[in-house]
Amino acid sequence: MKQLLILSGKGGTGKTTVASAFIQISNAKAFADCDVDAPNLHLIKRDFDQQDHWDYFGMDKAVINPSVCTDCGLCQTHCRFDAISHKINYVVDTMACEGCGVCERMCPANAIEMQRAKAGDLQVFKGMTTFSTAKLKMGSGTSGMLVTEVKKKLKAATEGVEDVDFAIIDGSPGIGCPVISSISGVDMVLIVAEPSVSGISDMKRIVETAQIFQPRIAVCINKYDTNVGLSEKIEAYCEEKALDFVGKIPFDSKVVKAVNAGLSIAEVDCAARTAVEIVYRASMKIFLAEDNTLFKINRG
Repeated sequence: MKQLLILSGKGGTGKTTVASAFIQISNAKAFADCDVDAPNLHLIKRDFDQQDHWDYFGMDKAVINPSVCTDCGLCQTHCRFDAISHKINYVVDTMACEGCGVCERMCPANAIEMQRAKAGDLQVFKGMTTFSTAKLKMGSGTSGMLVTEVKKKLKAATEGVEDVDFAIIDGSPGIGCPVISSISGVDMVLIVAEPSVSGISDMKRIVETAQIFQPRIAVCINKYDTNVGLSEKIEAYCEEKALDFVGKIPFDSKVVKAVNAGLSIAEVDCAARTAVEIVYRASMKIFLAEDNTLFKINRG
């Protein structure tokens, strides 16, 4: 199963708006939301018959048994994350604990135990389509590991299912751990760029990050007419770096109304829909091309 990942260097560029439109237009049988810190693709895709749920456990957390603790204070002294405090007893702040285990190792009374701690929820929705998503608990780490689990669940749920040739994945903004985990193993990355100074800077960072993994990379511009001059700079950058430029989407107030109504822009008659259909056709022509594997080899 080939994977098309949609990313943006920064939040607010319209990445999920484009992803949901692609899913609707292509009638994709498999898709995922890998923005585990703030997933929102489920707000638009709701037509499912079955839901599977799993607890996600990240790093273990330290727990102090007060009945065994001798109040020596070594755990607090050696904790580099200031996660242990003392009032009546020594207590671990689970929000601050990084699960390194130093306190457990230093405790002479064996009063500290590293225990599994729930860090989020994994969900797979099934019906005519399969949708994998997850939600990381506030303050929890290991977002990259959770993204990997989202992709594994999608693959497992669609294995052996007929007519599942590709998956569309909505990624996270930025270039951090969840983005890196999202890029790993995909065939193509579509970057949704924004014509602003920060948008161009962040676009360049995500291009450089994606190039390390050697997928096919394409770029489109959302709200291009808010700054035509900067949009032209993005096109020039793509030409300079030999990146596939697949189109421009105009600012459209109807998109805001559609999103607020829980709709994909592919379901609304507007200028943005016409433009995103052009972007979709250009992107899929590249994504489904038989020579993508050769492209990856030649880039190495």
